[in-house]
Amino acid sequence: MRISQKLDYACRAMAQLAKRHDGRTITRLDELAQREAVSANFLVQILNDLRRAGLVESRRGKSGGYLLARKPDTIHLKEIVEAVEPSLLSFSTHTEGESGATVRAAWEKIAQELRDQLERVTLPQLAEKTEAPMFYI
Repeated sequence: MRISQKLDYACRAMAQLAKRHDGRTITRLDELAQREAVSANFLVQILNDLRRAGLVESRRGKSGGYLLARKPDTIHLKEIVEAVEPSLLSFSTHTEGESGATVRAAWEKIAQELRDQLERVTLPQLAEKTEAPMFYI
């Protein structure tokens, strides 16, 4: 499965905000961009999509930045996908021909399974600190 750079950055930004979530700590855009090694110009566009979806809040001014709009455990990966890459959850097939309806039904089932799996992944799971495996020679 190919995940767009936009969706990848959105998930990483949300994970960073989840790591700092206490309901009031604001994270500056440049700090988010630096921690995740992403372009601040691109990240601000993504954060605007997340803000419009009600997942993050923004504050203006000298001490402005971003914070989660809700508790991390109430935000699911599906919501992030719907905010920045909704086409990932849609598909288009035709029902013409002898096999059209059967093929469409198969894709509909797969799409529903994907939605269900995305609904199971919460933001704290994305923000979990995992250590890189140690390789010994």
